[in-house]
Amino acid sequence: MVGLTGLAFLAACGSQSNSPDDLIAKQLPVAETRTVAPSPTSTPADLAGVAEPSASGQGAEQQAPDAKPTVAKTQKWVKIFSGPSDKDIKPNEDKAKGSNTVELNATLNEQIGTYVTDGAGRTLYRFDNDNAKPPKATCNGSCATAWPPLLIKSPGKIFPKGIDPKIIGYVERADGHCQVTIGGWPVYYFIADAKPGDINGQGVNGKWFAIAPTGGKTKPIPGFPLTSPTN
Repeated sequence: MVGLTGLAFLAACGSQSNSPDDLIAKQLPVAETRTVAPSPTSTPADLAGVAEPSASGQGAEQQAPDAKPTVAKTQKWVKIFSGPSDKDIKPNEDKAKGSNTVELNATLNEQIGTYVTDGAGRTLYRFDNDNAKPPKATCNGSCATAWPPLLIKSPGKIFPKGIDPKIIGYVERADGHCQVTIGGWPVYYFIADAKPGDINGQGVNGKWFAIAPTGGKTKPIPGFPLTSPTN
């Protein structure tokens, strides 16, 4: 059984949730996890400041090595920048808590291909039961305990590296909080990923996959049909 921490109240995307059960995590059993031995993860030099193509086939403009990022897109109170921040960003250690500043990095793994991590190197996932057009997050309650959403608080800033800023945004969740999206897909952590580079959530129930820089699914790992008690 994995010990789970409680969710904290955050600056809401729209209205605050009236139900504490939506915001306070319950201790729930998590399926047997595996420690996949991914190859050492890194952000290849050719990914620095260069986005993979979006669904429209257009990538982000390449940043000059020392150029400061500019605002490429604004979604209400969230600014999405053209590239990585010129200052160090320390993400929240608690996966269940949001941040005002989010870093997204394209990271290479020999087993699953290029996927997206946060500023601490933690894997971000997408859920097949969600929707991208329009964006909608369906993992709530006990599901969100095992798969904490990547939340952003107001006023927010998102700095991508190797991801087209035009396909980055956020969606309002059922509890009123804001969840980061890539290609319209809401992104999540997996509670059983203990350290940077862990991809223990890859392929869970055939619905959870590390998200690619385009918003698509990364490759499944043969021989790991892991199941989870929550979606």
